[in-house]
Amino acid sequence: MFDQLMPREPYYVQSLERGLAVIRAFDAQHPELTLSDVARICGLTRAAARRFLLTLSDLGYVRTDGRLFSLAPRVLELGYSYLSSLSLPEVAEPHLERLVADVRESSSMSVLDGDDIVYVARVPTSRIMRIAINVGTRFPAYATSMGRVLLAGLPDEHLEAYLNRVRLEPLTDRTLRTTGELRAELSRVRLHGHAVVDQELEEGLRAIAAPIRDRTGTVTGAVNVSVHAARATVDDIRARLLPPLLAAAGAIEADLRIAARRRTH
Repeated sequence: MFDQLMPREPYYVQSLERGLAVIRAFDAQHPELTLSDVARICGLTRAAARRFLLTLSDLGYVRTDGRLFSLAPRVLELGYSYLSSLSLPEVAEPHLERLVADVRESSSMSVLDGDDIVYVARVPTSRIMRIAINVGTRFPAYATSMGRVLLAGLPDEHLEAYLNRVRLEPLTDRTLRTTGELRAELSRVRLHGHAVVDQELEEGLRAIAAPIRDRTGTVTGAVNVSVHAARATVDDIRARLLPPLLAAAGAIEADLRIAARRRTH
């Protein structure tokens, strides 16, 4: 997990990197891990893994029965600190709720974090994906409607850097296979101001997304509506869901501008 050859700045604290990696070793597929599991996943010695796990246990972020380790509820504080400092979810949720009541489909908001999108707000109707989506869920940006809106909003040099490093894993038979295809699709997103993804993240799932811009015009988030493919074609989605989606995005942007003015006064 750790790249020993990567140059580090003088201020870099490697022990902090390793401690955070230990926390990230736990996920939905690995809710409980042994000491050996953590050492293997994080590329640590057993002795180092033990020190990190016991320290995290003393701090209340990890619990253990003596053999298996798991995250403790206190780890949620780390994510909540970010969410509580972010005005997007608080401002967006009432608008997402109205949008869902209007179109009777699920709606979410996400931000770009590295090469992934991270959900920061969600109002579901019925579950239409095999994977449960919650605040904090991450997906690769290239395969999602919100991700494509966020990628299209990047400055050219940042987008080029992303396209040069991304590996397009085929999540379904419909997932875009080449960066050339993705580049062309992102150009269309920039032109039309929205993105539609047709069963590229998961079979049976279609979604349409629009950007959320701050007062400088920078894309800071994205909002979507997702629907089961059996209920709507791509044309149906654009005709029925795009107008209320754009209206909701505009209303969120207006409230964000008001919130920003209040913070500066």
